[in-house]
Amino acid sequence: MNADPAAQLRLLDLQALDSQVDQLRHQRNNPSEAAGIKELVVQRVDVDGRLKDQRIVVDDLSLAQAKADADVEQVKTRRQRDRDRMDSGAIANPKDLERMQHELETLERRISTLEDEELEIMEQLEEAQSALDELTSALEDLDGRLGELTGARDEKVDALDAEIAKVSVGRDAIVADIPADLLGLYDKLRASKGGVAVGALRARQCGGCQLTLDANELGEIRDTPADRVIRHEECQRILVRTDESGL
Repeated sequence: MNADPAAQLRLLDLQALDSQVDQLRHQRNNPSEAAGIKELVVQRVDVDGRLKDQRIVVDDLSLAQAKADADVEQVKTRRQRDRDRMDSGAIANPKDLERMQHELETLERRISTLEDEELEIMEQLEEAQSALDELTSALEDLDGRLGELTGARDEKVDALDAEIAKVSVGRDAIVADIPADLLGLYDKLRASKGGVAVGALRARQCGGCQLTLDANELGEIRDTPADRVIRHEECQRILVRTDESGL
């Protein structure tokens, strides 16, 4: 392939610009905040799962407490009804009065048992609610830290997007100076050579792979016409001759 030496030199400008954009895109796609965000997301999933489980515990205990309250009130209502009947004098039969008295004693013991159970449930609910509050606070803290890190990441990404756009502005002008066949080769090599398709030959070294050329290679290049596009035998990248090639 032949190309004007000036067009070959423009390849170096294009490579420098594309390499800079590649570096900026790498920074954009791998922000320093990414690892922290990933770790916080894992923690959040764990805390959120435990929070949901704990909320179920609190809900169940709240229902249990409501039932215990209702049971106590139901027995107290029955006790009060029996007392009212006894106090009203409506029961005159001594055996009925004795039976009613025994029933009141039974109700008192039942109330005492239910109130103990109610107190135990209240203590369990208090502990469960405290654990729920702690998990809620932990989740809020994680969300806050995630928000800060995500905001910092997004701000950095926006700045890098702007920088990429700024750097890329001159690319079309450079491409316009390069023949289509040479540009096609450049694009093909960039895709297969880790983004580096061309290197300057400086001080007898390939700017693409950083290897030093031997005397035979340099001699062949020295004898090659200036408009001939040279490929480095080792890395197959395009070699562009400059005033610093050492030929």
